[in-house]
Amino acid sequence: MTAGSGIIHQEMPKGDQAGRMHGFQLWANLPASLKMTAPRYQEVKAVDIPELKDDDGTHVRLVCGNFWGAKGPVDGIAADPIYLDVSVPPGRRKTLPVETTRHAFAYVFAGSGKFCNASGPLAVPTEAVQWLDTAPPAEADNRSLILFDRGDEVTVQAGDDGIRFLLVSLPAGLRQAACGTRGVVWPDRDEHAAAAQAGVRRAREGDVSEEVAYSGQLVNVQRNLQSSLQLIAES
Repeated sequence: MTAGSGIIHQEMPKGDQAGRMHGFQLWANLPASLKMTAPRYQEVKAVDIPELKDDDGTHVRLVCGNFWGAKGPVDGIAADPIYLDVSVPPGRRKTLPVETTRHAFAYVFAGSGKFCNASGPLAVPTEAVQWLDTAPPAEADNRSLILFDRGDEVTVQAGDDGIRFLLVSLPAGLRQAACGTRGVVWPDRDEHAAAAQAGVRRAREGDVSEEVAYSGQLVNVQRNLQSSLQLIAES
């Protein structure tokens, strides 16, 4: 989804029988010239995502970008990410190519392992655990974030239960001024304030059961006894 000049949407995941669902959202800052671009939405079903398998049992689901000679179904993203869902079998050591012009990070969400020539694993906070309450894990396991320096490959050694992680790489930064709060980012402070006010004003005028994304920001309107407004995210 590209919020651009403004978009209204609802997120209604079903989950499993217990109502549980794993999901990831990658919010990318739009270049200043595209902040007010026409909004756009893409629907991609699981069957449309290529599943690539190597001889050693490594499994890659290609969401966006080009990898191993295939192309992912999500396109037209200004940040130009390569977005992979990687599974490596237990005990396997795997090297994956990364373009030298890109910055990359991995987010582990199943199993464990060790990454070569990378930052030490960082524990990712949850709603109940904040950054200051986290402690670096001994190895990359569930909810660990790993950052990589410049290079042309990423190497991982899977643990006893294998490892599954997102591998995301993006070109070097936009190199533009940035002003924001939480995830809402604009090149200019005045533009940032105007966009936030426009989103809240439009939300109050419309259906408060909707989520309203305005000028790169996502405003979540929650109905409760006070019908309060809560800013939750943006691009």
